[in-house]
Amino acid sequence: MNTRPIRFFHRGAVVEVAGLPPTTTVLQYLREHAACTGTKEGCAEGDCGACTVLQGELDADGRLQLKNVNACTQFLPTLDGRALLTVEDVGGPDALHPAQQAMVDCHGSQCGFCTPGFVMTLAACYEQHQGAGTRPTRQQLADALAGNLCRCTGYRPILDAGQRMFDAPARCLDRLPIAAALHALAADPPLAYAHAGTRFHAPQSVAALALLREAHPQATLLAGSTDVGLWVNKQFRDLGDLIYTGRVAALREIRREGDALWIGAAATLEDGWAALVAAVPRLRELWLRFASPPVRHAGTLGGNVANGSPIGDGPPALIALGADVLLRRGARLRRLKLQDFYLDYMKKDLQPGEFVEALHVPLPAADWRFSAHKIAKRHDSDISAVCAVLALRLEDGRDGARVREARFAFGGMAATPKRAAAAEAAVVGRPWREATARAAAAALPQDFQPLTDMRASSAYRMQVAQNLFTKLWLETGGGPGTAPVGIWPSLQEAGA
Repeated sequence: MNTRPIRFFHRGAVVEVAGLPPTTTVLQYLREHAACTGTKEGCAEGDCGACTVLQGELDADGRLQLKNVNACTQFLPTLDGRALLTVEDVGGPDALHPAQQAMVDCHGSQCGFCTPGFVMTLAACYEQHQGAGTRPTRQQLADALAGNLCRCTGYRPILDAGQRMFDAPARCLDRLPIAAALHALAADPPLAYAHAGTRFHAPQSVAALALLREAHPQATLLAGSTDVGLWVNKQFRDLGDLIYTGRVAALREIRREGDALWIGAAATLEDGWAALVAAVPRLRELWLRFASPPVRHAGTLGGNVANGSPIGDGPPALIALGADVLLRRGARLRRLKLQDFYLDYMKKDLQPGEFVEALHVPLPAADWRFSAHKIAKRHDSDISAVCAVLALRLEDGRDGARVREARFAFGGMAATPKRAAAAEAAVVGRPWREATARAAAAALPQDFQPLTDMRASSAYRMQVAQNLFTKLWLETGGGPGTAPVGIWPSLQEAGA
């Protein structure tokens, strides 16, 4: 195997790194090897945001995109061909970035531990909105900061700073040298990196990925590292050889195929959910509550599906939409319904050497109605106790709207993401009335016997899941020709 160093743009120049284990995190590199200690370690699992950095890469059109991600879960080789910006890069004592100056002016920092992470998220927000010529609302700022935790001030002065930074004269980061360096790095061969007998492969085509995966079926397949990174940080697991999907441009595509969406397995959670919400606006609330922006910018929808966790928030939405999963092994492509992909707890219908290539998601017709809910202890950035996406296809009948088809998909209620077959059967063919919704709730215990754990008791899970059918009725009580009733003002305003 011909190996080479990891090459990326940092501190104004292209950096080459070798001699470190492939599972060295970006955070470890910054603090222990690059003398950039502004980036902090808090939770080491992508929840607190103290380690937030900006990652830059070129999009399909060759334009530089900057996204905030968690340095504590990202492995250093995933930076190859990209740019890394830390709090040391956005401004200094002589010329503070507008986000930094606003944090000072609004007294947004107390102990200061979390401040660099907040600054980096605010800087990302600033770059995004200044580039688009827009100004975020206070709620948009709060959503952007969902992955940053401050234990000192509360969030009022930090949100004040987010608004104040747009009052200063515009001062965006200088993108030209970053873009120039990334264009030069794009000419490098695909990364093959080795240290102490452990290999890290970053193929750049589907064919190369399939060849590697078939040849090394025991290697760890790495996508966004938002889960696999915790295997190292929290479980101290030896991952062995790694095959990284994040450099395969074809797997990051999202495209329309007739009446369906094709979402590549390496498309980020943010991009994948944006495409789903564009088709089904009712999923917007679930999108905003899926982890946090730094996690969604790194994690992938394909990884969320392939992980197989019963509490993943992606599968219930995709199952309710009738999605298929496309599996590749070598040149052979296999397709099956996502609901049939999950066999048992963390067990999938995935053969040795096979990997998730894409998701095929039918776009719902106008007669479908959706209700999506995530129940958790915290509003933002928390693990679901129950996640439910309830879908109905309605048709006009002599006695009003009638249920033609139903897909009730739940996460957190069983060993796998699963449809509620008995609840669906209780409504199909019946007039869509409140009594019908109650019949679905009454049938739900035939579908699930939820567990009790630290997030919720079995009784609570069942009760809240049954109550969601009342919300389904309240949100979708109109017939096929009427607009759904909305309980979220933003959705009503958007005409969802």
